[in-house]
Amino acid sequence: MSKKVYDNRELSWLKFNMRVLEEAQDSSVPIMERLKFASIYSSNLDEFFMVRVGALIDQKLYDDDQKDTKTKLRPSEQINEICSRVAKLAEHKDKTFATICSELELKGVSKRSFKSLNKSELDFVERYYSYEIEPMLNAVIIDRKHPFPFLGDKELFVCAKLASKSGLLIGLISCTGKFERIVFLPGENGQVHYMLAEDIISAFADRAFSSYKIEERAVLRLTRSADISLDDDFDIELDARQNMSELISKRKRLRPVRMQLSRALPDEVINELCSRLELSAKQIFIEKAPLDLGYVFALCPKCSQRSEMFYSKREPQPSRMIDESRPMIPQIEERDLLLSYPYESMKPFLRLLDEAAADPEVTSIKMTLYRVAKNSRVIKSLCTAAENGKDVFVLVELRARFDEENNIEQSRQLEEAGCTVVYGPAGFKVHSKLCLITYKTAEGTKYITQIGTGNYNEKTAELYTDFSVMTANGDIAQDACDVFKALSMGETVDSMRLLWAAPHCLQNRAVEMMDNEIRIARAGGEGYVGLKLNSLTDKVLIDKLIECSQAGVKVELVIRGISCLAAGIKGVTDNIRLISIVGRYLEHGRIYIFGEGVRRNIYISSADFMTRNTTRRVEIAAPILDEQLKERLTDYFNVQFSDNVKAREQLSDRSYIHVSNDNMPLDAQKHFIAEAYANVPKTKPVPVPEPEKKKGFFARLFGRFRRKK
Repeated sequence: MSKKVYDNRELSWLKFNMRVLEEAQDSSVPIMERLKFASIYSSNLDEFFMVRVGALIDQKLYDDDQKDTKTKLRPSEQINEICSRVAKLAEHKDKTFATICSELELKGVSKRSFKSLNKSELDFVERYYSYEIEPMLNAVIIDRKHPFPFLGDKELFVCAKLASKSGLLIGLISCTGKFERIVFLPGENGQVHYMLAEDIISAFADRAFSSYKIEERAVLRLTRSADISLDDDFDIELDARQNMSELISKRKRLRPVRMQLSRALPDEVINELCSRLELSAKQIFIEKAPLDLGYVFALCPKCSQRSEMFYSKREPQPSRMIDESRPMIPQIEERDLLLSYPYESMKPFLRLLDEAAADPEVTSIKMTLYRVAKNSRVIKSLCTAAENGKDVFVLVELRARFDEENNIEQSRQLEEAGCTVVYGPAGFKVHSKLCLITYKTAEGTKYITQIGTGNYNEKTAELYTDFSVMTANGDIAQDACDVFKALSMGETVDSMRLLWAAPHCLQNRAVEMMDNEIRIARAGGEGYVGLKLNSLTDKVLIDKLIECSQAGVKVELVIRGISCLAAGIKGVTDNIRLISIVGRYLEHGRIYIFGEGVRRNIYISSADFMTRNTTRRVEIAAPILDEQLKERLTDYFNVQFSDNVKAREQLSDRSYIHVSNDNMPLDAQKHFIAEAYANVPKTKPVPVPEPEKKKGFFARLFGRFRRKK
């Protein structure tokens, strides 16, 4: 297969992040939201360097002949291309930030430089520095006589070249301390003027090095690798939580992978820093915009009265499918229910958990948790259920990157309440979103199964687009039972009835479905595959999609982020059309569609078509059996594929352009917001039963006894 039909994973991701930056450039987006998109672009890039570039550097050191399976690029070649493209993207980011700041200044919101301060502002800043910042500062001298200090990941420093007759002398001042990063200046008439702490510290750096003359100065920021794995570094003398705590501590000291500077420094300073930090010159990026744009979220409240500067307030709405005056379980017994976040509220699922925790007929709740909110309502419901005597089994994935500490704490909280907590099989992250509720009735044992595409996190359910299906189907429940049974033994399932479950029975099921569409197309019928994914990197599935296209199967792809497949190449992928949507909400839900009309099979899933998801994780895909739900998801997919406002289409050269046609403007996300508001049911919510407090004391005793045992 020609290389032109594939794109490199990392370079495709950079194209996605450029689409995020384009939202910061879009004049139709409210100005403060544009600033947020610039910040998201920067934080995305931080994580990309920490995870992906960190892994490539490790690969390069271990075996630089280990080529990308699709584009045949060596790790070193990928790193070189990444650094070249990121340097160009930095120029786009700087121009974007400068444009936003200019527009904000016209609205009375200005980021001030030290030179632009008037007399009263200068007096304020000098007093603020003297009383609030200077006492907290740590400044060090770097030369051949002094050890090089540890520079923490993503911390800000002022780096200064100091005049010296005895050789190169560098001064470093940490800008991280017990002071606010954003300093608001006195303002009038609702104006918001501010400076950043690192700019103030840089301006007064002469005080920190009063014995020296500063010749050059710049703000410096390091990004360190986060490429570390619990499975690779497991100490058999420690339990899983202790191991993860050790690894989190170790990760903070991993090798630097990027250095950002606010301005160029003399070559001798750069060479010394590169030598000490083991960086190459291509890993250094000069950026005029603030090196860390995370401060914008602290700026937003100061502008909150200016509603025109933000998106119009929109909240998740009650689902049109759910009667809020009735308990959840009877409704799910009557028919399958589907929630579409963030257009519809997560509250019905949370209500299901609360009701199950209090229902005397419920005997057990089993759940997989990958990421949850701090002060999670889900965790509270599970703890209440355990304290009420329910058998609560929770798989907490400690290896959810950057959420490890939160998950460690949540696992402790669950255990304290009497829940059975496990951490998943070695070598396989558990990324599935699966919940199984078992209850006894006069008719026998029954089950409610919930399968989702997104995390059990009520915070991100208001920001990410996801799907959640709740069903009383017995075969799906039995599949869920098999998954939890395997997980409790540290194993994975090999076969299922209706559900698909990676790592052993998801990729092959998708291939079987596509093979069926290929047979139909070759027999003269109309084959169809529609996929909504976050990313597409799995070469087995990419090659099968290419085969679909060459057989005449119509393939429609809505892929937010990475695509290693190039659509529209004549004779190869010309039956494939691929769009990406980046907008107000993060597109996160996965839909698989095979066939059309009466042959249509639809699944929702936690899994992208990425090798890590299909072969190295426990993932679940659930069939949609209810015809009305099928229609809803088909309509959802078609609306997204018709978006001509926020959608970008991939061209055959693997670049992306905004979709442009003569149709009426259609912003899919705005369409779904309006639809959710229009479909609000007119019912009163049902009161949640009070938990059975009598069982709590004995359940806690039993939980403590079980742990001691």
